[in-house]
Amino acid sequence: MGYEFSAADVAFLTSAAGREALAVAAGFELSPASRLADVAAARKLVPEHASAVLETAVLRRKSLAKLSTADDWLFTDAALQQATPTPVALHRAERLRDRDVHDVTCSIGADLTVLGRVARRCIGSDLDPIRLAMARHNCARAGVDPLLVRADALRPVSTAGVVVADPARRDASGRRKWRAADLVPSLDELVAAHRGRELAVKCAPGLDFEAVDWAREIELVSLDGQVREACLWTGSLATARRRATVLRTGSPQWTITEEEPDDCPVRTVGEWVVDPDGAVVRAGLVRHYAARHGLGQLDPHIAYLTGDRPPPGIRAFRVVEHGHYTEKALRAVLRRHEVGRLEILVRGLDVDPNTLRPRLKLSGPTEATVVLTRIGRTPTAILCHATRTGVERPENGYS
Repeated sequence: MGYEFSAADVAFLTSAAGREALAVAAGFELSPASRLADVAAARKLVPEHASAVLETAVLRRKSLAKLSTADDWLFTDAALQQATPTPVALHRAERLRDRDVHDVTCSIGADLTVLGRVARRCIGSDLDPIRLAMARHNCARAGVDPLLVRADALRPVSTAGVVVADPARRDASGRRKWRAADLVPSLDELVAAHRGRELAVKCAPGLDFEAVDWAREIELVSLDGQVREACLWTGSLATARRRATVLRTGSPQWTITEEEPDDCPVRTVGEWVVDPDGAVVRAGLVRHYAARHGLGQLDPHIAYLTGDRPPPGIRAFRVVEHGHYTEKALRAVLRRHEVGRLEILVRGLDVDPNTLRPRLKLSGPTEATVVLTRIGRTPTAILCHATRTGVERPENGYS
């Protein structure tokens, strides 16, 4: 789980000498191949804090893909893994604008640096003194000044405002936890400790939502096609039982809730196949999404949709041909279309793309996508070409 920082490490890293050492280490290669050379250089540079400097340099470089303004922050490996990507944190913070907010699991302050800009008043607390010291540094670098206190998330030290929490989702070995009772703190304990307060609790998208019946809204959020988190909202913060929010770099964000119509037909394969964003699928809003865009389901139990016009701003699949799926039949279709590069999408069939691909003996200049699915009881293969559709102005539920 990475290097364990000490209070002395944090004090050094935030000193003038530490900042100078980190500036030098930022120029190291920091790759697996350069590991021995980097360690030797760090030990020569700062013998007593070489590991802390090297780990911080590595984590800062990793953070650039997730946190937009963290190039001079302090991290632990586990805290960086759990930190919310900046666009997702910004989206969640907007729902808390002008409120009093207490982040009871503030860790290294990734959410606090965003909340501190929009909340009326902001408090951060954590039981780990090392992460709290890092949060103090990171907030200062981000230009925000929340009140920071050392406290257990299950022992309230504030009485007003919204409680924000992000329970730990990995065990000591780094393996993910999926059950609400296994999180630290557990969700039931968290709710009981802050009874009567409004909550915004960040969780893994794979959580069993049947175990959180206290949540008035479950929001699934994706970023650039990857489902990043579920957020559980209570009290007046909740506006719909289920919500999917889709964030894409360079495109307007949009959201859909279960309050929208869900009337959509089951229909035969049309001109296009659409694979809804994972947030829509995980939130159970596939039919609502289909109804919004005039699409139908290929099968009432499978999330693939079809229609003659795809929604704007998505990666959709224009159908070339389709038919009953067997490996032999698919191999013949791919040979006829001279497909040499193939993306394999599977839903509803027990097919492993990585095992199937070499058996197809692909050859030719054409790139294609095949959708393998079940329509009723019939295994079906749909050969397509993937296309990025144009972006329209937000409307009809987009925001």
